[in-house]
Amino acid sequence: MPVRYDIVHTTVYRYRQPVTFGEHRVMFRPRDSHDLRVLATDLDVSPDSDVRMIQDPLSNSVALVQPLEKADTLQIVCSFSIEHAHSMNLELPLSPSAEVFPFAYTLEERYDLEHYLRPYHDDPDGLLTSWARQFIRTDGPTGTRDLLIAMNQNIRDKFRYLARDEEGTQQPLETLELGSGSCRDFALLMMEAARRLGVATRFVSGYLYDPALDGGDDDGGTVGAGYTHAWLQAYLPGAGWVPFDPTNNLLGGTQLIRVGVARDPSQAAPISGSWFGETGDYLGMDVAVTVQRRR
Repeated sequence: MPVRYDIVHTTVYRYRQPVTFGEHRVMFRPRDSHDLRVLATDLDVSPDSDVRMIQDPLSNSVALVQPLEKADTLQIVCSFSIEHAHSMNLELPLSPSAEVFPFAYTLEERYDLEHYLRPYHDDPDGLLTSWARQFIRTDGPTGTRDLLIAMNQNIRDKFRYLARDEEGTQQPLETLELGSGSCRDFALLMMEAARRLGVATRFVSGYLYDPALDGGDDDGGTVGAGYTHAWLQAYLPGAGWVPFDPTNNLLGGTQLIRVGVARDPSQAAPISGSWFGETGDYLGMDVAVTVQRRR
């Protein structure tokens, strides 16, 4: 049975005195598909703003917000209701040619997946490649699905989650060295590692439902709820884009709510924009996300 959620994402920017705002790019609307249906959306901005809805090159819904007056506070509240069907792509059979690693995409698939196959971060000494290759079995054939499941679980078990307020994402080699990172860092690490093994991957930005917030069982603690969340999808012939959340070792289901997809995290910032004022005017930002299951 589909699950219904009500979600509210509030972002508040604070300044020492009224400043002028440039255009802000807001990615908040979930991506409709066979497993996720958007029932209602609303975007409320203070101060008054012009809002235009567009689709970016990857068909993500993006709101272009232009505040019309100076203010010492910019508040953007995104709210929506969705219906989420249970999705477990790992239960779908793979194409016979892709069941065992390594496998090869067809020529047509490679044309479409080119940007998702190409690594975007340097690995001069081969450390990331070496880390990725540890999941290839040496005692027999390696199942493609099993390899990615093992990599996903290893990040969840061996790395320490640390929420970071800084903008941007750690380089994969930095995450390996530190042994810690945020959900965006873990998603990028697994993406780049899988790409070095010839598996197409893309970054996913969205929201995470935590059953514990509604008094349910969260299987030991869901990490990343209350903020925007990030994970990845790997393209497996026969099953399509399969979700992997290395922060929580999730493999689909209804807890992951997609908003935007991209070849790199820099393309999927929930909110980005500019302002004009004096040095030191910016005081900080507050973000709150509530995901409630409708009963």
